[in-house]
Amino acid sequence: MPDAAPLLRVTGLVKAFPSLVALDGVDLDVGPGEIVAVLGHNGSGKSTLVKVLAGVYTADGGEVALASGTGLHFIHQDLALVGELSSVENLALVKGTGPAAAAPLHRAGERARTRELIARFGPAFDVDVAVRDLTPAQRAVVAISRALDGWTHSANVIVLDESTESLHRTEVDVLFGAVRRLAAEGAGVVFVSHRLDEVLSLADRVVVLRDGRKVADEPVAGLDHGRLVELITGSAAEAVAGAHEGTRRPDAEPALSVRGLRGLTVEHLDLDLHPGEVVGVAGVLGSGREAVPSLLYGAAPADAQAFAVAGGAYPRRTPARSLRRRISFVPGDRGRLGAVRDMTARENLTLAQMRTLTGPLGALSARREKREAAGLLAEYDVRPARPEQRFGLFSGGNQQKVVMARALRDDPAVLLLDEPTQGVDIGAKAAIYDSVERAAARGTAVLVSSSDAKELLRLCDRVVVMRAGRGAVELTGADLSEHRLVAEGYGLA
Repeated sequence: MPDAAPLLRVTGLVKAFPSLVALDGVDLDVGPGEIVAVLGHNGSGKSTLVKVLAGVYTADGGEVALASGTGLHFIHQDLALVGELSSVENLALVKGTGPAAAAPLHRAGERARTRELIARFGPAFDVDVAVRDLTPAQRAVVAISRALDGWTHSANVIVLDESTESLHRTEVDVLFGAVRRLAAEGAGVVFVSHRLDEVLSLADRVVVLRDGRKVADEPVAGLDHGRLVELITGSAAEAVAGAHEGTRRPDAEPALSVRGLRGLTVEHLDLDLHPGEVVGVAGVLGSGREAVPSLLYGAAPADAQAFAVAGGAYPRRTPARSLRRRISFVPGDRGRLGAVRDMTARENLTLAQMRTLTGPLGALSARREKREAAGLLAEYDVRPARPEQRFGLFSGGNQQKVVMARALRDDPAVLLLDEPTQGVDIGAKAAIYDSVERAAARGTAVLVSSSDAKELLRLCDRVVVMRAGRGAVELTGADLSEHRLVAEGYGLA
């Protein structure tokens, strides 16, 4: 329905955080019966856009307008279903039970309504079974049915945010059949995804975000995988190679070596980290990339066919044992996993390793601790350089500098970094990059797991690209470019 008025119109949307502008004047129209895909590499602004539409974030500028009577409905990656409850109960949980709040949920009308909604999208299944016992495709249908429950007309907008991530091909087909049916009935669809095959098969139009700006708005007809990668990266295949070309990789024994690493979202990974080199791990959402540092450190359960540190077997990994083997870890979520917000900078800096600060009888030397903390704050340019200031009162960038300073305090043999500059300003980012490069120059083997392709190009000698839980390819030298990183992540190189 190309000539119909939009159901959703986003105009000049702006959303800024202390460290970055996540959305910078973004426009988006979705008409009735139209499926619009929103694409962009990690950090492009896709997630922020969805959160503004959902009301999680308040926009700093611009406007989100809906046609009269139109509602916005969301299906997120995790579907947000309660596994212990049935399909009937999951639908009733959202709309409530009205005046009869004390009445049993398993009323004939509720069960019939749930069956009616589910029947629109495929074969029937038992609506009284716990949702956790359904297939992924059936759970997706429950999520769609819940989103549709209460629609008074078809002209609504449904947003699918990476909703196919946990589905197999046949299950994706079921979901897409439901989405096409909704569009045929007049609904508008916003489809956020990194799976280019799905975008090309489902969408009518593609909107591409890059660094918070809309850089393309084109019909799918005439687009192919290569063109989509160019739009996402802003570069063609002959993009410039990364800053490092493998020159720092020595022939020394690996500081850390693993074969057949498996755990969380990782199915199989072989990896060697040599002293003095910086190795990146790249991959799209769900590729397994984000799990690698915590698995290597022992912060999450992992199996491996072989695991060695400095040539010695390391079969049972825990954070405490890793620290003793001079392995440091900086998690991606610094507020929850990387520090204690109510403790001071001094306490956070020395918390992980206090033996060097104790006297002969085991008593902590407060003077020595304060002196060392002050030196670390100065060395890593933490501002303000106040050891007694609570960690939570520092800016995001200075919090990350504190966490980095603690990880590097005892000159580790291996440094594992997960999203080391996420949510920090440009100045803090430069300081963190400098600390990583200084550590590598001293002989530390560094692993950087990052969703920022430019960051990987800036720091790394080589990059392992994860795909479907496995190390798919290793890029180095002239092969290490933003275009190649993105293409390999999508499986299109």
